Amino acid sequence: MNDQAEKLRNIVKNLKENNNSEVNAESKKAARVIAVTSGKGGVGKTNITVNLGIALSKRGLRVVILDVDLGLANIDILLGKSTRYTLVELIRGERNIFEVLADGPDNVKFISGGSGVDELAQLDKSQIDNLVSNIALLDKLCDVILIDTGAGISNSVISFLMAADEVLLVTTPEPTAITDGYAMIKTIIRKDRHKIVKVIVNKADSIREVEDVLDKLFMVSERFLSFELEKMGYILNDECVSKAVKQQKPFSLVYPKSHATYQITQMAATLLHDDSNSDEDNTNVHGKGIRGFFSRLLGSYGI
Repeated sequence: MNDQAEKLRNIVKNLKENNNSEVNAESKKAARVIAVTSGKGGVGKTNITVNLGIALSKRGLRVVILDVDLGLANIDILLGKSTRYTLVELIRGERNIFEVLADGPDNVKFISGGSGVDELAQLDKSQIDNLVSNIALLDKLCDVILIDTGAGISNSVISFLMAADEVLLVTTPEPTAITDGYAMIKTIIRKDRHKIVKVIVNKADSIREVEDVLDKLFMVSERFLSFELEKMGYILNDECVSKAVKQQKPFSLVYPKSHATYQITQMAATLLHDDSNSDEDNTNVHGKGIRGFFSRLLGSYGI
C-alpha cells in the first residue's frame, strides 16, 4: 500500500516538474488534446504517437498518451511495458486517474484504453461526474494529451476526432493509404469544417515521394472539399524503426541519432511553433482541455 502511494506521489511530481523555458506552463491553460489517426491500419500511427510524445517531453512538455485503438491497443507493447489498470477501471469508478496512469519513458505517462470506451453509453450521472472529475485533473498535470485512435472511419474513431482540439492524420505513399486518408478527411470536415487536420507522411522512400503524397491529398481536399490541410511532417523509411519495434522500445530512444528520430523531433518543434504562433494570434491553442474533450465525447454518445 505504501509502495502504491509512493508511486502516485512520484507520478504527480514528475508531471509537475517536467517543464522548461520552452513551454509556458501557466496552470490556467488547459491541456492541448491531439488525436492521432489514420484511414487504414499498418501505417505506423501508434509508433509515431509514442515517439512524438517522447520528443515533446524532451522539449519540456508534460505528456500523457491515451491509447483508445480498441482493435489493436498496443502502446504498452511498443513501450515494452505492462499495465495493471486501464481506462475501463477508471470509467467504472473502480480506480482513480493516478492509478490508471502508467509510467512510460522520458517522463511520458500513458493510459491503456482496453475496451472501456464502449461502456460510456451505459454510465449514470454519478459515474459521469466521477469520470469527468478524475479526467479533469490531467489539465493541471500535463500540457499535451495524445489520443492514439483506431484506424478507419468507425463511429467511435470519429467521435474521438471530433472531440479533440486537432487531428494528426498519418498516411503512407501506398495508394490505399492515400485513398483511405482522403475518406477520413472527408468524414471529418462533413462534421466540422473548422477542425484542424495536419498530415504526416510515413514510410516514404524520399522527400520527392513525401511531396507527391502531400500534393495529391492537398489538391483533392482543396478542389473537391474546399478544405485546406496543414503539413505536419514526415518520416522516411528507416531500418532503425523496425529494429526498435522488435526490441519493444521507441526508436527515438534506441537510435537517437537516426534519421527517423531527427524527423520526429522536427514534428515536435512544429507543434511548439504552432503553439506560439496561435498564442500570438490570440487563439486558444490549448482548446478546452481534457475536460472539454470528454464533455464533447460524451455528447457524441448522447450523454
